[in-house]
Amino acid sequence: MIGTIFNTSMILAGCLVGSIFKKGIKPAYHAILLQALGLAACVIGINAVVQRMPQSKYLVLFIVSLAIGGLIGQALDIQGHFDRWVGRLAGGNLAEGLATAVLLYCIGSLSILGPIEAALKHDYTFLFTNGMLDGITSIVLASTFGFGIAIAAGVLFCWQGSLYVLALILKGALSAALLNEITIVGGILILASGLGMLKIKQFSTLNLLPALLVPPIVISVMQLF
Repeated sequence: MIGTIFNTSMILAGCLVGSIFKKGIKPAYHAILLQALGLAACVIGINAVVQRMPQSKYLVLFIVSLAIGGLIGQALDIQGHFDRWVGRLAGGNLAEGLATAVLLYCIGSLSILGPIEAALKHDYTFLFTNGMLDGITSIVLASTFGFGIAIAAGVLFCWQGSLYVLALILKGALSAALLNEITIVGGILILASGLGMLKIKQFSTLNLLPALLVPPIVISVMQLF
């Protein structure tokens, strides 16, 4: 868990620095930072999909995952509950920034593979690298949305901690194919978040989060036959 603790600490440090900068930044600069973040999220999302799609053994699984996951998320109204919860904590557009932060921090190759590598091989390279990147990202996010972005650090800790424990328990059951499909779906969600920040198209991104649970279930069932 050393790598995860480092990753979480870097986010908190970045949020602290960014929130200090936020006080002296004019609205026009906030706007351009938001555009920069939106573009970065789009590029990260597209890169994840383009890199992983050629390796996919289940070419339509991401479509099925998004469809089923979206229906479940809409039924549970995850986005609505999240927006209302954040609204009670702080005003403004923190909900949008926090949702983007959670996706950027948690749904990426380094953040998924990092705790698995740490658990199975005691290799913290991915997590240390991810921590540095997340630290820089959190400075930009916090300078735009405020210190409330630090909430995402807690989500990241739980996410990577869960993956670390699961990797120890399951070991060989976490196949490259499964991680590949999860990364594809995650990349699409990050792209959707970026498009929302750029005001191109608003998506209920959090309602699509259950889509990440579909590949493990489908692949596990298929392996039984």
